[in-house]
Amino acid sequence: MIRVILDTNIVVSAMLRSGGLPEAVLNLVVDRVVQLCISEPVMAEYEEVLRRPQLKMLKIHPDKVTTALARIREAGLLVTPTTPVTAASDPDDNIFLECAAAAEAQYLVTGNQGHFPAEVWGKVRIVTARQFLGDIAHTQRSSDPLPEA
Repeated sequence: MIRVILDTNIVVSAMLRSGGLPEAVLNLVVDRVVQLCISEPVMAEYEEVLRRPQLKMLKIHPDKVTTALARIREAGLLVTPTTPVTAASDPDDNIFLECAAAAEAQYLVTGNQGHFPAEVWGKVRIVTARQFLGDIAHTQRSSDPLPEA
C-alpha cells in the first residue's frame, strides 16, 4: 500500500472546504486506500493548528476537529522518527520529513512545496494534492485487471 504523509495545510484545507482536492486526499486516507503515516509530533501539530481560535471563527466546530483527529489517528500508522532532519526551509516542517523517513513513505502531500527541499527528497515525492490524486488515479488504472475477451 502507498504510504503518505500529509502536511498540516492539507488537513486544514480539507476541513475548511468540502469537495476540494485536499478533502479528496484525506478521504483516501480515511477510507484506507492509501496508508497515512503519522508521528506524535505530526499529530501534535495537527491538533495545535486545528484548535486555533481563528479556525473556530471560520466555522470549524471543535467537535468536528475532535472527530477528524480521531479518524486520522485511527487510520494512521504511527511511526517513531529516530533521525533528526534539517532539510526544510521552515524548521517546523522538518517533522514531516522525519516522519516520511521513518515510515519509508512514498509521498508527502503539501500545499507549500516551497517549504521542502525539492520535488523528491530521498525516496519521498513531495507533491500537491492535485499531483497526488493524479498519481493515485494512474496507479489504480495501471493495476486494474484487463477485462476478459
